[in-house]
Amino acid sequence: MASSDRTTPRSAIPRGRHAPPLEVRLGLQRARLFEAAAAVFAETGYADASAESISRAAGMSKATFYEHFANKEECIIALFDYAWDVLIGRIVKAATAAGEDPLTRQREGMRAFLMALVEFPNEAQTLLVEIIGAGPAAARRRDEILERFARVVDRENERMAKTTGSPRFSTPDDSFAIVGAIVELASRQVRLGQPAHPLDLQPLIERFALGLLGQRQPPA
Repeated sequence: MASSDRTTPRSAIPRGRHAPPLEVRLGLQRARLFEAAAAVFAETGYADASAESISRAAGMSKATFYEHFANKEECIIALFDYAWDVLIGRIVKAATAAGEDPLTRQREGMRAFLMALVEFPNEAQTLLVEIIGAGPAAARRRDEILERFARVVDRENERMAKTTGSPRFSTPDDSFAIVGAIVELASRQVRLGQPAHPLDLQPLIERFALGLLGQRQPPA
């Protein structure tokens, strides 16, 4: 993911004999359009965004936008998918690097999620707030992504229970409850600035998750 607080035009990707190969050019265009879309959606809101404003912010023509997306709803869904892949990769990498202690893995994975809100404010605003009003297809994709996130949490808990003997969730709905709480708390933080910093959510989320597991939070 990349983030920008500007919606001013950017320089064009080189063409002619200096142009990169087609697959590279298309990838660069798509990345630039994602960055620009996140900035426009965050600044103006999904309802007032347009293919023209997104392509202008990316330094591209509207025709280039339509080479990649049929409309702005398809664009925000594609951005949601892309951001999910990047985010879950960060979470898994952080948890894996933390070793085999379940609580440490949970803390580091959650820290990676919350720090992404700081590093990518436009994407956070777009994917936690603007996606809600982006139409039925976007709503369905959001539901699918949250279910996938919950399955990742459940599989992690299952693996830790088998390898370390740590408590197992009572039902798969427990993992979805955790994901729902994380998303709603993060959305509130992005919209209202409450609490002041995303990392301030970490102790609360830990207490909630440990409560579902019937555990008390150990000293930090």
